[in-house]
Amino acid sequence: MPTESPGGFASLGLLPALQVAASSLGFDHPTPIQTLAIPPVLSGRDLIGAAQTGSGKTAAFALPLLQRLQQPAAAPGGRVRALVMVPTRELAAQVAEVLRRLALALPWKTRVVLVAGGVSANPQRLALRGGADVVVATPGRLLDLT
Repeated sequence: MPTESPGGFASLGLLPALQVAASSLGFDHPTPIQTLAIPPVLSGRDLIGAAQTGSGKTAAFALPLLQRLQQPAAAPGGRVRALVMVPTRELAAQVAEVLRRLALALPWKTRVVLVAGGVSANPQRLALRGGADVVVATPGRLLDLT
């Protein structure tokens, strides 16, 4: 279990399981974007952030998003609990992978569904039937499926 260190993930209010998950992805201490973004997202506030490539932006929103979704494992009735919209299928795949890897450390099951072009829409349509905790999508494919 992570130890509380000044300026560490615990000081941002993340659950111990998510602190472990962050460490498993190589984040031993929060980056500046994570330090600024995690507390407001945990409290339910809207946020726009910008930072360099490789600065930890994905984890800055993924960690608090997963914590906020810790209640029931899947939305009832085939609903989606959170949507992450990204501009390209490559970024969508990367974000979905980070969310899945972070979710592995959680004591609850978290369903992440990737919805992006470049492949058949039918498997993605089927994956959405049972609902999802998080859908990571590109705009064009999301429109195709709505």
